[in-house]
Amino acid sequence: MKKTAACFTTCFISFIVAGFSQSVNILYSKTSPQAIYAAGALKKSLSKKQLAVKEANANFIIDLTVDTGKLAKEAYSIVNNGKKITVTGGDERGLIYGSLSIVEDLGNGINLQNIKGASEKPDLPFRAIKYDLPWDTYRRSFSLDQHVETCKDLNYWEAFLDMMAENRFNALTLWNLHPYTYMIKAKNFPEASPFSDKELQEWQSLFHGIFRMAKERAIEIYIIPFNIFVSPAFAKAHNVAMDNPDHDYFFGKADTSEIIKRYTRESVTQMLQEYPEITGMGLTHGEYMGGMIPREREEWISATIIEGMRMAGRKLKLVHRIPLSANTGSGGSTSIETERLTRKVIEAEGNLDFIEAPIWSDLKFNWSHAHSTPKLIKVHGGKMYDALFNPLPKNYKITWTARNEDFFCLRWGVPEFVREHIALNTPGYVGGYFLGSEAYIPAKDYFTKAGMKVDWKYAFERQWLFYKIWGRLLYNPATPDDKFKAEFTRRYGKQAENLLQASALAGKTPLRLGSFFDFTWDFTLYSEGFMALDSKVKRVEYISINRLINQPVTDPDYVSVSEYVATTSAGGSFAGNKITPPVLARLLRQDCNKALALVKNINTSNSNSLMYEVADIKAWANLGLHFAERLEGAVALHTYKLKGGEENKQHAVQHLQDALKYWDVVISITRPIYNDMPLTHYSEENGKPWRQNDNLRFHWEKIRPDVSKDVEYAKSAVMNSGN
Repeated sequence: MKKTAACFTTCFISFIVAGFSQSVNILYSKTSPQAIYAAGALKKSLSKKQLAVKEANANFIIDLTVDTGKLAKEAYSIVNNGKKITVTGGDERGLIYGSLSIVEDLGNGINLQNIKGASEKPDLPFRAIKYDLPWDTYRRSFSLDQHVETCKDLNYWEAFLDMMAENRFNALTLWNLHPYTYMIKAKNFPEASPFSDKELQEWQSLFHGIFRMAKERAIEIYIIPFNIFVSPAFAKAHNVAMDNPDHDYFFGKADTSEIIKRYTRESVTQMLQEYPEITGMGLTHGEYMGGMIPREREEWISATIIEGMRMAGRKLKLVHRIPLSANTGSGGSTSIETERLTRKVIEAEGNLDFIEAPIWSDLKFNWSHAHSTPKLIKVHGGKMYDALFNPLPKNYKITWTARNEDFFCLRWGVPEFVREHIALNTPGYVGGYFLGSEAYIPAKDYFTKAGMKVDWKYAFERQWLFYKIWGRLLYNPATPDDKFKAEFTRRYGKQAENLLQASALAGKTPLRLGSFFDFTWDFTLYSEGFMALDSKVKRVEYISINRLINQPVTDPDYVSVSEYVATTSAGGSFAGNKITPPVLARLLRQDCNKALALVKNINTSNSNSLMYEVADIKAWANLGLHFAERLEGAVALHTYKLKGGEENKQHAVQHLQDALKYWDVVISITRPIYNDMPLTHYSEENGKPWRQNDNLRFHWEKIRPDVSKDVEYAKSAVMNSGN
């Protein structure tokens, strides 16, 4: 039912609009944390406009109201009759979104009297951020550890959660190997805690603070542990899980001891009881569960986490990830049998009275590299079958995890790609997306050179366009590009009006590399650095010309260099819709040169922040031109090896020399403004298991010797024997 005006408290805000004095009365519920947040956002926006505040009889009203009968959940409407703006939300979250829409208009210079009526409703109900916390991380690496202090600061979380609300993300999912010891001291297992009472209290204050601010912004909280892990202190106290007590590795043989089951179950219950702000739990099946078949993994989860949720005594939501392994290993595999088993388990969970429907049943879209082709080619482990959605599910929805392991430094934003991604992959049985990384945490800005005066503090603020495009389009795919274009103009003035178009053109470079160069897990491709895992030497390295020639494609509409040369050399051809290496090179040149032309005359001398925006577009564009030259060089080189012809060899050398020149341009752009950046990429050394390499630092300049090797390789190439 609609709340009447009597249940609202009047707050007076007075300000000057369009050159004359005007007072505004904001009506909102003082008993609703979400309404208070919405009104506060409006107040803050008015303050930024340097508008005077006084208590007086108002000649303008903003009425914030909720009407659950009129509008759907998360929907909102704005009605402006000239003297009063009424913002109606289908719930508190919709009220926040409607209020933030006005904040956006004010930021874009629109006066209150001129704000137009509007309405929006969500396209997808689940729009989550995947956030790997930097303590007890999935991978051990300095590149993740460096974020600890930033992530222990509530000011950081306030800024991050504000960004989420602004961009219509409605769920924050926090991932950790073993989160419980940071949040509780287990009543029956106090020995599991490594912290003093004072230290634990500091951790608990942090989490309560994060969860309180999330609730104010109508953002749900999910805790997602990995399995089967216990705290190092617990492992050593009970002599269990001793093959990996300190969590040095994230894969291994499961320890299903009864004491671990009890400890896990009781920890889940206690955490959920001590943190009533937590919305739900997430289940993972593919980490330290080696040696267990899928059925055993599901049974362990049911006996620990699900049972712990039941014992918490309240309704909870659930993310049930599809098992990452269809066998006893942990490396990733799929099967129709595993899908059928998982569906049966999830449907049974959906009938439990303490689990709120729908359950979110999650799969990784194109494994770890969603920023490739928008077509679903694979999930974690390989092919996706149809058992999860045929017949259509009733009490669960599929969600996609859109992992980004491809660009951490350079800004990215291609609205067309995200719209197509959503359009192709959201039939009725899909409920939403997770967006995030596992080898990168968007907290500390470790990219920007010291001494550069910029408009941001945190890493995620550098990638504002990335979050805005994904979040706003997941909420409403019809959101026009003008919304994103206006944000550039608001930040940097009229000269930035072409930056969205330039970003969308240059930003196709990593998408095209990911569509052309097949991948699997995280480190098998790092598009920003044109690097990939070389399984022979167990290192992530620059993609050599031979790798570029022989690597299979991801998207079946693309054609590899080896297939193209073999087919055309034999007199064959390809259908018009196929993207062959020459076609891909032409598309790259066309878009990247246009992007460079759009930013050529932008004066960045008065703004380092604008300078970085333009520099990143130039970097992507020159990486795209580098890619185009390498494709042409690869075709010429492979043709020479198969058929001979000195002109083919010379063409290959010339194209690869030109590719090196474009790489040097990238270096000249990025060297003055970016640090050498720590990555979680690893190398195998001294026969040890694959550990993270904390000494690895990335910068395009550091890879130049490998880029130049391609030129020398082409110069010394010989025809294959037998040709």
